[in-house]
Amino acid sequence: MTYQTNEYDVVVVGAGHAGCEAALACARLGLKTIIFAINIDSVAMMACNPSIGGTSKGHLVKEIDALGGEMGKVIDRTFLQSRMLNTAKGPAVHSLRVQADKNRYSQEMKKILENQVNLTLRQNEITEILTKNDKVIGVKTISNTIYPCQSVILSAGTYLKSRCIYGDVSIHTGPSGLQSSNHLSDNLKSLGIDIVRFKTGTPARVDKRTIDFTKIIEQKGDEQIIPFSFDNKKEDVMREQISCWLTYTNENTHTIIQNNLNRSPLYSGVIEGTGPRYCPSIEDKVVRFADKNRHQVFLEPEGEDTNEMYVGGMSSSLPEDVQVKMYRSVDGLEKVEIMRNAYAIEYDCINPLNLQPTLELKHIEGFFSCGQINGSSGYEEAAAQGLIAGINASMKLLKKDLIVLDRSEAYIGVLIDDLVTKGTNEPYRMMTSRAEYRLLLRQDNADLRLRRKGYEIGLITKEQYNKLIEKENNITKEIERLKNTIIGATKEVQAFLEKEQSTLLKSGSTLYELVKRPELSYESLKAIDKDRKILEEDVVEQVNIQIKYEGYIKRQLKQVEQFKKLENKRIPEDIDYSIIKSLRQEAIQKLMNVKPLSIGQASRISGVSPADISVLLVYLEQVRRQKKG
Repeated sequence: MTYQTNEYDVVVVGAGHAGCEAALACARLGLKTIIFAINIDSVAMMACNPSIGGTSKGHLVKEIDALGGEMGKVIDRTFLQSRMLNTAKGPAVHSLRVQADKNRYSQEMKKILENQVNLTLRQNEITEILTKNDKVIGVKTISNTIYPCQSVILSAGTYLKSRCIYGDVSIHTGPSGLQSSNHLSDNLKSLGIDIVRFKTGTPARVDKRTIDFTKIIEQKGDEQIIPFSFDNKKEDVMREQISCWLTYTNENTHTIIQNNLNRSPLYSGVIEGTGPRYCPSIEDKVVRFADKNRHQVFLEPEGEDTNEMYVGGMSSSLPEDVQVKMYRSVDGLEKVEIMRNAYAIEYDCINPLNLQPTLELKHIEGFFSCGQINGSSGYEEAAAQGLIAGINASMKLLKKDLIVLDRSEAYIGVLIDDLVTKGTNEPYRMMTSRAEYRLLLRQDNADLRLRRKGYEIGLITKEQYNKLIEKENNITKEIERLKNTIIGATKEVQAFLEKEQSTLLKSGSTLYELVKRPELSYESLKAIDKDRKILEEDVVEQVNIQIKYEGYIKRQLKQVEQFKKLENKRIPEDIDYSIIKSLRQEAIQKLMNVKPLSIGQASRISGVSPADISVLLVYLEQVRRQKKG
């Protein structure tokens, strides 16, 4: 017998990192929202590595926070250790990474969901997305309860028809032994959505009491902790940190793996899904990089109140007996006891080419999709998509313009554009190398790039916005002051420059020009800058970066101008590519499949050549003239 509830504005299917951001965005924008999880104890669960951030992923978390998302705030309250990566390189690739207390993170996010106005958290399995005339009208649960709604956001993660595999063991469960979702995939297929099969994996968790810490390398956190959230200052997040540890595999480890490859489901054909190239299993690394005699192994705490340690770098689907031998061959792990076996997980996800850049399904109105279900990997990539899906589902119902962040605005824009324009044949991972304008898209300026947009959307408060305006004004005023402050070649100045091993002055110079010198910085010039006022650290950082990298930034801004010209050349929704003469057949098929919004997006489609773009531009100009005439 079917039971029907009262109507909701938005139903969110899945309460992982994507679902949490989506649901919170909708509820905070005033929409009556319900979020479903198969098990509500798994809200924002870290099924794999207990960390947030890292190379390029830290950028995503900062952008989520700048737009009004929650991930940065929660991890600032629940991290165990903080480190800024890539500090030997330029600011474009600096990336914050923190070790998380995974249970506390999940509990904190669950508490936020439970106490959010307009939001209901519900434990149940969704088996059907209900539509009428290609438009969402509700969802149905496994218990035959119908929840009518105007919009659905799918954020099912790795749960669709998932199975966990190691050795001969193959269990139809979701991550960490949780129940899988075995009905929704067939429903999605019946709605005309392309389903693909992907795979990822996770290493064993071991008992820290059985690790010999005298044989491994301690890795401490940074003395100065940088918060993820722009609403926090350093003093807000300072705390005693817990160490992580580094060791290495060796030739013995590799021999054990090579001798048992025939027992690996990855190589025996048992695993059908495509795995992540940039996060391979240890057996995959040993095969692919046969010339290397060792690989890094990171031992990371899973929380303050547990002895479980995560063995980063050694994910595997080998049988349990091989896992024991393999892990115990590593220095420091000779007597290690496994608490949870490593395993691979296979799952269904949708082909992201089914999506518009707004993350709405192309052929089903009101149906949005975000997170690992879109073929991406990682908590940060999921949360970023969840926030955008939540914003756009809300904007659509509120009859406002939907947002699309382009590649010059945010890493989030690069992530979504890559997925919906190029698709992916493996779990997609964000990397700094994917961003053409990464000098502009730094993590340190995410608030300057995106917080105003967050305010316009309605997720950033007036108080937060006013702080942004104050910061922008302080940066501008200080840069102008430095341009207009001339110092002479006094004994004091020359002595300072000699001490800093910088060329002495022959005549006067502005402080602005001195900051540009590689060996000097805004901070170091304090000694000869008598009129300097005390400024916030984030203002100081921006002043220094904007002056030092001025030439590079200007050059990249010119590139963005050219990029914007192509992005602003819109393609009509009703265009018929098949009637355009001289357009190659492959290009016609790809353009019809992706349905790009602009010439810029069309130019990034795999299989569409520059010659095809030229033909398309000529055709659009002809159409424009005909309409004008």
